[in-house]
Amino acid sequence: MSRLRSTAALGLLAFALAGTAGRPLAAEPAERRAEAPSRREEARARWERMSPEERQEARGRLEAWKALAPEEKARVGAELERLRALPPERRAEVERNWKAFRELPPAERQGLLEKFGRWRDLPPEKRAELRAAFHDVLKASPEERKRYLQNLERWKTMSPADRERARERWRERRQERRRR
Repeated sequence: MSRLRSTAALGLLAFALAGTAGRPLAAEPAERRAEAPSRREEARARWERMSPEERQEARGRLEAWKALAPEEKARVGAELERLRALPPERRAEVERNWKAFRELPPAERQGLLEKFGRWRDLPPEKRAELRAAFHDVLKASPEERKRYLQNLERWKTMSPADRERARERWRERRQERRRR
């Protein structure tokens, strides 16, 4: 499984398995046996309420889960714990975003997954830098934000060589300001 598909599967499975609210992903065997009758009944009742399409999707998620390597399953478990630890408002926001993502056309979803994969591949320092810049834009006045978006549009139309020249000019101006 490619890293991108693996990352996507982790995200998908984290949300798919989030219905086990509050219970650890891998409970101790004795604990699982004690919970088994009620959990089985709960699962059976949930299964009975599912449409055939939902059942097929659940089967697909189960097969995807079985195909994951143990270390990937451990990462999914950690992500589930992080999700469960969120305040209810934040968890609801995450669920709304997930629902919106799932309703996107497949090509858009794939594009977002690819961008997310590139984001995850960035070094932590670069992600922190980009996150800070994004928050700066959010905190900017409407006029500053408008100017930023206009620059962004202009940037998109530039050739790679023009962008590199612009970056170099920006670096020079920044160094000059620091010297003052």
